[in-house]
Amino acid sequence: MEKILDIVDAIANEKGLKPEKVKEALKTAFIQTAKRVINPKFAFEAVINSQTKTIDIIQTITVVADGDERLKDEEIAPAYISITEAREYDDQVELDDQLQIPHDLEEYGRTAASQLHREIEYHVQRVVEDEIFNKYKSKIGSLVNGRVTRVDNQNSTYIEIDEIRAVLPMKSRIKGEIFKVGDHLKAVVRRVDMNKENGIQIELSRTSPKFLEELLALEVPEISDGTVIVERSARIPGERAKVALFSTHPQVDAVGATVGVKGVRINAVSQELIGENIDCIEYTTIPELFISRIMSPAIISTVEIVKDENGEAQKAIITLPADQKSKAIGKNGINIRLASMLSGLNIELVESDSITQNNDIQEVKEQKDGVDALQALFS
Repeated sequence: MEKILDIVDAIANEKGLKPEKVKEALKTAFIQTAKRVINPKFAFEAVINSQTKTIDIIQTITVVADGDERLKDEEIAPAYISITEAREYDDQVELDDQLQIPHDLEEYGRTAASQLHREIEYHVQRVVEDEIFNKYKSKIGSLVNGRVTRVDNQNSTYIEIDEIRAVLPMKSRIKGEIFKVGDHLKAVVRRVDMNKENGIQIELSRTSPKFLEELLALEVPEISDGTVIVERSARIPGERAKVALFSTHPQVDAVGATVGVKGVRINAVSQELIGENIDCIEYTTIPELFISRIMSPAIISTVEIVKDENGEAQKAIITLPADQKSKAIGKNGINIRLASMLSGLNIELVESDSITQNNDIQEVKEQKDGVDALQALFS
C-alpha cells in the first residue's frame, strides 16, 4: 500500500478520468476500508501525504462536555470523547477541539489489503460510470453512430457506441427497417438512465423529429453553422415529414439551401429515413401565413385563429375550395396531422363552396321574407 499515489496517473490515463477525481475515489476507498476493518462507527478522514505519496487514515474525535448526550448514543458516541477522558491524553484540550488519531491499514494485514483493493476497484468504477452517464446525458437529442452487436427476440437492436452499449427498441425503429449484427447505423440519444441493478442504460431513436433535424445538420452546412435554423419539425416516421426553416442571413434561402441543387441534400436525408418524404417550409411568426404554408400542397383561401380566454391560440379554422380538401387532408390524413403537429393547433377545414352556398340560401331566404312582407302589406 506504499506510494499509492503513483497509480493515480496510470488509472486516470487508462480510464480517461481526471487525476483529481481518481484521488477522491482513492480517499473514499481508504475511508470505507478503515470502517470495515477497524470500526464502522469511527469518523475517519483520508489525508493525502504528498511527501510519502501515501494516503493517511486519521480518526477524528471531537471533545465534548462530560454529560453530553452524544456520548450516550451508541451510533455516534465513537466520534466523541468527554473532556475529562481527553485530558488524560492532553491536558491542554478544550471543548470542541478535535483529536486526531492516525491508523495504519498495513497493521491489519492481508484482510485490509484485499478489502482496499476491492474498494478501489469499486469506487474507481463508480467514477467511470458517472463520467459516462454525464457524457451521454449531455448528448440527449444528439446524433450517434454505432455497430449492431445483437438483435433480441423482441427485435430490440443493441448498438456498440464507443465505450458503451445502447439499445434501439422496436418502437423507435422506422417501419420496415431490419438490422443484423455488423450493420452500422445512426440514431439520436433519446433517454439515459442509471441504476444500481442495470448500470447505465442508453435508449436510442430513429423515429424522433430530432433525428431528422440532426441528419439535416449533417447534410446541410448552413444548418450546422447556424445560418439556417430548424425552427420546428414533425414526422410520421417512414411516411412523411415537414420542417419549418428560417435564414439568419438575408442572402441565404433557407428552403433552397436545405433542399440543395437538384434536391441532392434533402434526398440524402430521405434515403437515410427509408424514403420518407420531407417538405421544407419557410417559417414565419405570422400564424395565419405559417399555417397556409404548412398546409401545402393544398391551396387555401383563409385562415382564422381561434383563441381561448387567456388569449392563447388553440385552433385554426381553414377555409378552402372543395377540390383542395383531399390535398389538405392527405393520404390517410397525413398532411393535416403533420400540419397540426407542426403548428401545435387543432385544425378545422371548411369548404368555401359550402360557405358561398349557405350565404346564397340566406340571401334568397331574406329576399323571400321581404316579398312576403310586401304582399302582406298590400293584401
